[in-house]
Amino acid sequence: MTKADIARIVYERHGGISNREAARLVEVIFETIKRHLGEGEKVQITGFGTFLVRQKRERRGRNPQTGEEMLIRPRSSVVFRPSKLFAPAAAAAVSA
Repeated sequence: MTKADIARIVYERHGGISNREAARLVEVIFETIKRHLGEGEKVQITGFGTFLVRQKRERRGRNPQTGEEMLIRPRSSVVFRPSKLFAPAAAAAVSA
């Protein structure tokens, strides 16, 4: 699913806005989430999940092509933790 797909669904369900306005609304939502994550904030969407920024520490790694050992620099990473509402659906999908 892409942002365009999400915008199309918003357009189809809302009815009072144009397709262009729906696309802009989706863009504003994603930009807001990115901005807050960039500032190190947690973004929690009730019933969906939580986005967090985690700091990865420096570590030793290996170049998979050459096998050469190298140092991997510290970095930030976005982590998503799904809401507990997803747990029953996930368990049913695994058992099927």
